[in-house]
Amino acid sequence: MSTNGTTAFDAFGKYLRSQRQLARLTLRELSEITKISNPYLSQIERGLHQPSIKVIKSLADALNLSAEAMLAQAAGLDDDDNTPPNSGTEAAIRADVRLSESQKQALLSVYRSFLSSEPVNGAASKTAASTA
Repeated sequence: MSTNGTTAFDAFGKYLRSQRQLARLTLRELSEITKISNPYLSQIERGLHQPSIKVIKSLADALNLSAEAMLAQAAGLDDDDNTPPNSGTEAAIRADVRLSESQKQALLSVYRSFLSSEPVNGAASKTAASTA
């Protein structure tokens, strides 16, 4: 599978690297947390290997991401041009050290529910302005 000259392996590797960096972890730290070898993680990030489901789940747990989202990335299901990139809001919630893991998951769940239920391109604010 190829998108814009990159393979699904490359795309997942870039996604994994960006999520690791958002979590402010080095490759070595992620390796220690997940019990996955540093060289293998490096190869995944460079798009040389596609990880197993078990490895993806371990990475998701270590990065405080949903396993489903990581599996979708690995399978190349997030290649839709209409899908917005990971939001800075989600990254900020995950990076906030003042929140517990359960608080982070609750906030992310609420945030995502708003995104899935709201009209796109500010249509709600236009409607609200026209009724005022």
